Amino acid sequence: MATAVHVQKGDIIDYTAAADVGYLEIVPLAAKIGIALEPIATGATGSLAITEVWELPAAAPLEIAAGDMVYWNKTNNNIDKTNSGVLAGFAVAAKTSAGTTVWVKID
Repeated sequence: MATAVHVQKGDIIDYTAAADVGYLEIVPLAAKIGIALEPIATGATGSLAITEVWELPAAAPLEIAAGDMVYWNKTNNNIDKTNSGVLAGFAVAAKTSAGTTVWVKID
C-alpha cells in the first residue's frame, strides 16, 4: 500500500521568485494565481496565498456576474472573463461595467 507524507496545509505555499515580488502582488503561476503575503526578492522563497476571497483589479467596462469563472490577464494585469489567461477562480460578487475591482475566490 502506498502512503502519503503531509507537507503543508495548502492554503499558503512556498514560492521561489524568478523576479522581485511585492507585498500583495498577484503572481501568475502555470495554472492559477497566488497572492504574495510578503515581499519576495529574486531567488528567495516566500509565501503565496492560493485560496480565499480577494478583491482584484478588473477593467471597466467589463461586467462580471457572481459565479462567473474569471482569469488573470498577464498582459493587462487585471481580471477578465476570457479563457486566455491564467485561471483565477470565480467571482463571488457581481462587478458592474463602471467597477474597477471584483471579489474573486481563488482556488
